Amino acid sequence: MKQLCLSLLLVSSAAFAQDTIRICDASGCSDRPRNTATFEAELAAQPDPAQDPKLLALEAMAAKDPRAAYDLGLRFFRGDGVKKDGYLAIKWMRDAGERGDFKAAQALGRFYLFGLEEMGPDPGEAERWLMMAADKGDKEAKKLLTQARKAKEQTRTDYEWRETVRKNGWVAGWYSGYAYRTYWRDGRWYYY
Repeated sequence: MKQLCLSLLLVSSAAFAQDTIRICDASGCSDRPRNTATFEAELAAQPDPAQDPKLLALEAMAAKDPRAAYDLGLRFFRGDGVKKDGYLAIKWMRDAGERGDFKAAQALGRFYLFGLEEMGPDPGEAERWLMMAADKGDKEAKKLLTQARKAKEQTRTDYEWRETVRKNGWVAGWYSGYAYRTYWRDGRWYYY
């Protein structure tokens, strides 16, 4: 009888384990049925940040004035009053820089020279924006422009070296000079 009870207990616990899932949320972690809805009503009640009247007013000002576009890009870069967003920071800074704001051009030059978040450096683009700021008399942009030109030249020489090695160097040996250690025959891989 004891064995029967123990086996029923194991079977029922195994069945229970298959119908549950471990869910961790703000209230803690617990085993819940698989068909449990994890939707939190309080998150749905939060307003959409894109519909924030303050942000909409800033965007309307930025559309008219390049200084406001620079300010909005800086806010997105820092996460000041808005959610931090590198893409929107660059978008608004480019808008301001294209309309002649030299501070935005210098900031873009820095972003492209040193990279921003997942975006790596782009010395050619950095040189473009820093030249625009340097032409307007920005001393910091002139200093950064020399760095951008050196980085651009280094990128070009690195590319040329990689292409030379790829075409003529040891990498070509890896592509053609070394035999594989495995081969496929009779539906499986064999090693020699």
